[in-house]
This record gives sequence, C-alpha cells and structure tokens, in this order.
Amino acid sequence: MKIQKILVIGGGTMGNGIAHVSAQSGYTTYLSDVKQEFLDRAMKTIGTNLDRQVKKGTISEEDKAKTLSNLFPKIGLDKKFVEECDLIIEAIPEDEALKKNLYDELKQMVRDDTILASNTSSISITKLGAMTKNPSHFIGMHFMNPVPMMKLVEVIRGLATSDECYSIIEETAKAMGKVPVLVQDYPGFVANRILMPMINEAIYALYEGVATKEAIDEVMKLGMSHPMGPLTLADFIGLDVCLAILEVMHNELGDPKYRPCPLLRKMVAAGYLGRKTSKGFYQY
Repeated sequence: MKIQKILVIGGGTMGNGIAHVSAQSGYTTYLSDVKQEFLDRAMKTIGTNLDRQVKKGTISEEDKAKTLSNLFPKIGLDKKFVEECDLIIEAIPEDEALKKNLYDELKQMVRDDTILASNTSSISITKLGAMTKNPSHFIGMHFMNPVPMMKLVEVIRGLATSDECYSIIEETAKAMGKVPVLVQDYPGFVANRILMPMINEAIYALYEGVATKEAIDEVMKLGMSHPMGPLTLADFIGLDVCLAILEVMHNELGDPKYRPCPLLRKMVAAGYLGRKTSKGFYQY
C-alpha cells in the first residue's frame, strides 16, 4: 500500500508540526482537533513556521502555498474523511485513557488496511496496539520537537506490528525528509529514556540548591556543548509532558532513578508548564 492521504489527530505542538511536514512532503493531510480555536492556533503556527522557512530560503513562496493547499483542518472526526486516509498519526496528550477512547472511536471509522501510528513519547506500543482495531497495522512513530527541523523519527514496533506496516512507515518517514531509527518497545524508548533522567537530575540540582537555574543551564551548554540547557529544554518540551514521561518510566520500569522530582510535580500542579503557559523555570 502506498500512503497518499494522512490524518493527524491533535493540533498541539507535535501534531501541527507533523501535519506541517506531511503536507510539505506532498501528502493530502487532514488535521483534526476537538475545537476550532485549537485548529486556528495550529494553522497559525504552521503559517508562522512556513514563513520562517521562506525567510531562511529553505523553501519558496510557491512551496509554502502548495503546503497550505495540502492541509485540511477538521473539527472532530467524521467517517467520511477518516476512511479515506491510508495513515492516521495520533498526537494527542500522553494519557492512556484518552488514547483508548480515541482508538475506540476510530474502530468504527477506519478501513481494515489503514495504518494507525502513535506519536507517544513513552507508552508501550504493544499495549496501545491491543486497544486498536488491527494491532498488526499499529506502530509507534515518535517525532522530535520541533518537528519541521528535527530529522529523527523513532519507529517502534509492537509485538503484533507486521513487517509490511514497518516497511511502509519507514518509507513514509523518509519521504517526509526524516531519518527513521528502529527502537524496541520499552518505556521511554531511547530518546526519552536518556533525556528525561538528565532533565530530572537538573531539576533535582535546582531543588537541592546546588546551583541557580541559569548556572545549571550554562554548565550543560558550555561544558557539554548542548544547544540549550536542560531546564530551558524542559520548558520547551512542556513540564507536564516531562512529568508524564517520567511517571510512565517510573511505573513501568520500577526503578527509583526515574522518580520525578517533587519540584517538577509542584510546578505542574501550579500550572507552570513552560513556554506554552508563558511560565516554567523561566518567564516567557
């Protein structure tokens, strides 16, 4: 099967980025979310990012117009356009119950040969696949943020994922200009299994008064050549997302080294989620 039409569900930071690269790669792309305001925000972000690409000279005005002509925002889900799609990429919040509800809804709409991919950061692909209509056509497709710029896509096979499904997704990721890397189905996969403990340890260093947030970030930038410090990066990712990933790894692996720092829990409880709320470790 050749992928021609793609549905991205969820217009947040990851979803709008995935829709952006999908449409820019020539795929007819539907972008679905539950409210018009979320879709408006997503389309505005995509437009801003395309303008940035034009300014940098990486794409032309014609490329931008073509990308936007491939994009179709949709409120909610309707069988009429869902069953047209060859690939559905789920990019909703990192919550198992929410994902299960979505997959239950999709069971009534998708074709038998449609591939469903999850952009989950850490949840078991095997477990999520078991909630779907066809586990052999379910796979993890974990894009990196910001999606239009980052080349990596972690491709995660569940226990039931077929060879055909994997091959199609590998080919599609490459067609989007990405580098697909096969990763086994373990909590946090590779990227977040390594990244999140580092971020968590940086938060512990702040929590314990080892250094200021500015000093912690400066040490990692100058000493380890990181493009941004771990606390700045946590704000960029979203502190709620960091907490959700750490909780999955802590619960699933049972190792105390993944225990989220109390300061992280407190900040999320206060609604200080980083850039998206204009306040996290830093003010925006």
